[in-house]
Formats: sequence, C-alpha cells, structure tokens
Amino acid sequence: MRVLCSTGALIGRPNGRNPRLLGELTKKLQGDGVEFMMYSTWYDTVEEITDYVNTLGLTIPVYHCQKTVGEDVTRGDFAEAYRKMSVNAKQAHDIGADRMVFHLWNGEISDCCFENNLKAYGDLRAIAADHGVDLLVENVVCNVEDPLLHWRQIADRYEDPHFIFDTKMAAFHGQIEAFCEGEYAWAWKEGLVRHYHINDYAGGYKDWTALKTLPIGAGKVDFEAFLSFVKSTGYDDTFTLESTAFDKTGAVDTDMLNRQVAYLREQWNR
Repeated sequence: MRVLCSTGALIGRPNGRNPRLLGELTKKLQGDGVEFMMYSTWYDTVEEITDYVNTLGLTIPVYHCQKTVGEDVTRGDFAEAYRKMSVNAKQAHDIGADRMVFHLWNGEISDCCFENNLKAYGDLRAIAADHGVDLLVENVVCNVEDPLLHWRQIADRYEDPHFIFDTKMAAFHGQIEAFCEGEYAWAWKEGLVRHYHINDYAGGYKDWTALKTLPIGAGKVDFEAFLSFVKSTGYDDTFTLESTAFDKTGAVDTDMLNRQVAYLREQWNR
C-alpha cells in the first residue's frame, strides 16, 4: 500500500489555488507522495507550475486531470477536450506521474450525452499514452445512469480500459457492494482497477446535498470492511486521500490528513 494525499485537499478556492503553498504544506504530510490535481485557472501558467513542482522533490505517481475536460467531451467539443488532454498529459509526464485520474463525464452536464464520452474515450486514452500516461476513468457521479454501468459500456467497446474507484462516488450511487461482490466485480477481477480514492460520504442514495468530500469516519462508508476486501483481491498499490483539509479561510489541517494516513496503514497491516 502507498498512501497519497491529493493536492486538491490542500489548495482550493479559499487559498487561491496557489500552487506555491504546496512547498510548505507537503513537508507536513506523512504519506508516500501526492496525487497532483490540475485546475482550470492554470492553463496559462502550466509550464511555470510544472517547473515549480519539480523543484519540490515530490513523489507523484498519480495525476488528476482538470475536471472540465469531461464536460467538453459531453458537449461534443472534442477538439477542445483533446487540446486540454494534451496539456494535462504532458504535465503529468513532466512531473513524473504514470497514471491519470480522469472524469470522462463531469459536472451538471454529467452523462447526459454519454455516447459522446464513449466515442472520445479511445482518442483521449491514446493522447495520454503518447505521453507515457495510463488514463484511468473514475466512477464519477451521474445524472442519467450510474458510473459502473458506464464502466461496463466502456469495457464492451474498448479493449483493456483502466479505472479508478472512488468510495464517495460509489456510496452516492449505492454501488460499493455491487463493485466488491456484485454485478460489477468483473472490474477488479479482470485487473482493470489501477487506483483508489478514499473519502467518506454522509448522505443517502443520490443525495446531491451531501457530496462534500469528507474524512474517514465522518460518513457512512465502512472503511474497515472495504480495505479488508481490497487487500483480499491482491491489490497492493496506491490509494489517495481526497478529504478536504482547508477551511473557508484557506487554513489547512494537515494533522487531519496524517491521522487518516495512519488509519489506512493500521487497517492495511492488521
């Protein structure tokens, strides 16, 4: 097990999405590295940010693509989506990541035109691969269908797709059990899940008011059982903590993240 912390848990709107805060904040973390998240406001300074991040000496095995690329795909603006993917994939490669978390659909527009998303997946995966990056489709919440059904549709059309499983997203759709032991267990049985996101969920089925990214123990997910299950599958690679660690003033609680790192390691080593 390698426990990463998402840079999206450290910097956000309240602290200006300032990448230079990562210099001090990441020194306080006790994980095994970070998952670097790209923001929509960074395209004009992406090379400068890349150069700065590379001065920090961070371990960054996983990169999170800027989220609205998936919205461009849903709208059918493939050229813009491909342009952004090229920027994201290059940055991922340049900071040392070999896997990219990707929202193939996203936001309010979500999966309302999923055939567009399905059509574009192959090209998007190829762009990432050209930069040495493995594209992982996340089980992002849906407005129309459900995320694991869309995983099935991707796997039916394309050979050897790779996925990233998010506990909050799955709990929102009531799909943790279906993933572990139910109709969607094929995804991990076939070795297609290459990364996990860990965050809690406190709402009910498709409760749109409860999508805040919570720390372990602040919601309803049974992480003891879930981690035991994942370990039983033979998976022993990266997990990213996504729990929002900054408050409305922008102050960051790295101690909270470190307590979660310790919890994950304790549960894994039981």
